[in-house]
Amino acid sequence: MQRRTMFWMATAALAVAAPLVAGGFYLQLGNPEANPKAQKMNAVLVIKATGCHDPASATITGKAIGVVSGQRREIPLKVDALGGPGEFALAQQWPKEGRWVIELVGKNGEQFTNALVPAGPDGIDRVHAKFDMKQFARADVDGMLNP
Repeated sequence: MQRRTMFWMATAALAVAAPLVAGGFYLQLGNPEANPKAQKMNAVLVIKATGCHDPASATITGKAIGVVSGQRREIPLKVDALGGPGEFALAQQWPKEGRWVIELVGKNGEQFTNALVPAGPDGIDRVHAKFDMKQFARADVDGMLNP
């Protein structure tokens, strides 16, 4: 009897854990120099929605959050589709001066993911980007603006 109980407990644990391991929704950041269409769009960043979902139905929105001359600013960004499923391009729409964090939000049905990408006079810093499947707090953005 104990063996049967352990079997059902293990089966239930696997059933609960499988969706946690099997899926996900993520953003990958790419170099626009590797994509001729992104280059034509003057993109500074390529974004790809990946994971176990239909990438063609993913949407990406963005905003630039920055500090220029001591003033905090937020600028909504236009994120353009590149043509491939889940592929997007972002052109620079914020001033070159100051420190900026680009906040990217991905949605696909009920799935959510987001990224924070530092930017400044030297361009986009993909190496120090942060990714999460829950909304970042203002403190996360402030920490990137004021290292």
